[in-house]
Amino acid sequence: MCTLFAHQPARDYESQTRSLRIGGHCTSIRLEMSFWDTLEEIAASQGLSIAKFLTTLHDEVLDHHGEVSNFASLLRCSCLIYRSRSAAAIDRGTAMLDAAE
Repeated sequence: MCTLFAHQPARDYESQTRSLRIGGHCTSIRLEMSFWDTLEEIAASQGLSIAKFLTTLHDEVLDHHGEVSNFASLLRCSCLIYRSRSAAAIDRGTAMLDAAE
């Protein structure tokens, strides 16, 4: 069982800090590369740069919750939600193809 997790590329869990401006303030966010890759994918799917996507998400969280207490954790959870929904959509598509055969 652990082979699946233990043999993943080291690059995926190496951290990278990126600096950006959110709400007119300079900040830096440290995430593992697999999360940065997923955020880049999400941003591209929305036709946005990663900086614009993160700013938009931050602003929407502020509007909804009034504060953003741990933005890095929110980003990680957002990536997990995106990946699980993507996997579910693939599973539905595969099931539909199997049913058609």
